Amino acid sequence: MDNLNYGIIGNCRSAALISKEGSIDWCCLPQFDSTSVFAKLLDEQIGGSFEIIPKGNYEIHQEYYNRTAILVTRYSEGENVFEVHDFMPRHHKMNGKYMAPPEIIRYIKYVSGSPKVCFKYDPKLEYAVGKTKHYIKEDFIASLTHENKYDTLFLYTSFEKNSILEQKDVTLEEDGYFLICYNEKIFKPTTQKIALELERTKVYWLDWVDKTPTYKKFNEQIIRSAITLKMLTYDKTGAVLAAATTSLPETIGEVRNWDYRFCWIRDASMVIKVVSELGHKNSAKRFLQFIIDLMPDKDEKLQIMYGINKEKKLTEISLDHLDGYKGSKPVRVGNAAYMQKQNDIYGILMDVIYEQLNSFSNDIENVEELWNITKGIVWIVGKHWQEPDKGIWEFRGEDKHFTFSKVLCWVAIDRAIKVAKMFGKTRKLERWIALEQEIKDDIHKNAWNSDINAFVQSYGSRHLDASILLMEPYGFIHARDPKYVSTVQAIDEGLSNDGLLYRYKNEDDFGLPSSSFTICTFWFINALFKIGEEEKALEHFERLLSYSNHLGLFSEDIDFKTKRLLGNFPQAYSHLALIECAINFSNKQKDDEILESIG
Repeated sequence: MDNLNYGIIGNCRSAALISKEGSIDWCCLPQFDSTSVFAKLLDEQIGGSFEIIPKGNYEIHQEYYNRTAILVTRYSEGENVFEVHDFMPRHHKMNGKYMAPPEIIRYIKYVSGSPKVCFKYDPKLEYAVGKTKHYIKEDFIASLTHENKYDTLFLYTSFEKNSILEQKDVTLEEDGYFLICYNEKIFKPTTQKIALELERTKVYWLDWVDKTPTYKKFNEQIIRSAITLKMLTYDKTGAVLAAATTSLPETIGEVRNWDYRFCWIRDASMVIKVVSELGHKNSAKRFLQFIIDLMPDKDEKLQIMYGINKEKKLTEISLDHLDGYKGSKPVRVGNAAYMQKQNDIYGILMDVIYEQLNSFSNDIENVEELWNITKGIVWIVGKHWQEPDKGIWEFRGEDKHFTFSKVLCWVAIDRAIKVAKMFGKTRKLERWIALEQEIKDDIHKNAWNSDINAFVQSYGSRHLDASILLMEPYGFIHARDPKYVSTVQAIDEGLSNDGLLYRYKNEDDFGLPSSSFTICTFWFINALFKIGEEEKALEHFERLLSYSNHLGLFSEDIDFKTKRLLGNFPQAYSHLALIECAINFSNKQKDDEILESIG
């Protein structure tokens, strides 16, 4: 079965996807949202790739090196053995900043025997529009395209350059390297220098992981997910990407294909909340600054998403020359959803602001700006919470009064009240408390459907929606409240399919959903855990983990029947929810051990 059997490498500037066989099939340089230099992922014929083709009947094994973002692909045929260590350099500089250039390093490690291999280096710049031409220079191979703009990619290597472009077989006798870079190097690389880059990058990741707590259960899954989330952050601005790819379809052959290389306020805020819980407060501080920079005026409305460099206009176009993943067109760049109105983002953002102030109150800069943002959010929510919107799932049809959006409006006011108390600002409290209660009463009146004994997707509807499960984690309702328990049970009966959850089952702008949204299943597992069905939750969790790819990575969606991964990859949403679930189970074990020791 075809699956998203890819590993991700990255350095918080860009990322690349490398197949189980060792082919670089996706990479954009110099940053995440640049045009692609390798895009075989989106067109197997013209997209461009960098393939490792061993000559013979080789077994191939792939894994990450010891809690890092360095991907090791091992090729073995009897005595003939070699490895490819793929990474994007990232390490500390003498001035305390990070070295994270827009480049990929493929360190070829000779192990034994006389392995023969062909290196198929075939970049296609600018999303493979037009022709990419290669020129051999003294120190490097330059790849150029003149189709839309002048763009160049440089390849430095220890191997003979003609043999690479002509795809001749090479017999390995010692270590070697490939350095693919967006900028020409001032100093010519050597195998020894590249080996040093590998060790420096190892040290960076091992040091970063060392700052993460150790958990009793599912510790390796937590670490792998945390590293993945770190790779989806953009250091320059503090933005967090939804995923590293564009246009990987939610269902093969359909048109639910979107560009996720942007920063959704909702996704990013949820990621930052989890990353903060893991102790990485610098990422949280950078994201808060990202938000502060986007809200210079007290009453300015937030968009639901921005470019990673704070761009506000994300015009969506289709790249019709590309066939799409497994023939799933269109391939889109940009995302028209940036124009949508989604009222939930203010609650998401206020929750993160409150959590950061609560956790790092003595180490948060810009508290005045955060207080101004808090007041601004209350003003916006107070003025607009009664209006319909597009909802968390970004329906492109008519606006509705989505329950999740209303709940998050309540969250915005609830957290603002907590922040006000934290700062000793009591002048507006009475009015804010009244608004909080008004929103809560409205939700209980209009979102509850007594016929199906559950909170529903939108006011007046009968449709269930997995996002309603978040009522409890956000503190709107207690886990053992009969209304929440019956909602979880209704969702189990109505949206669960062989343990995987639909987001919703009502028809949307593109028909009926036909795949499971991965984060929804994690939310469901957490809900089962919270209402006391812990064994059932654990059983579901362990089964869901088995659906990851060979490296423990998840995309956005899972096919109900085949269990293949679908949608953009790797998906930040999925991995943050995995961490939340795993921490719950781990903390439960710790609590049980404490109770047992007490007797």
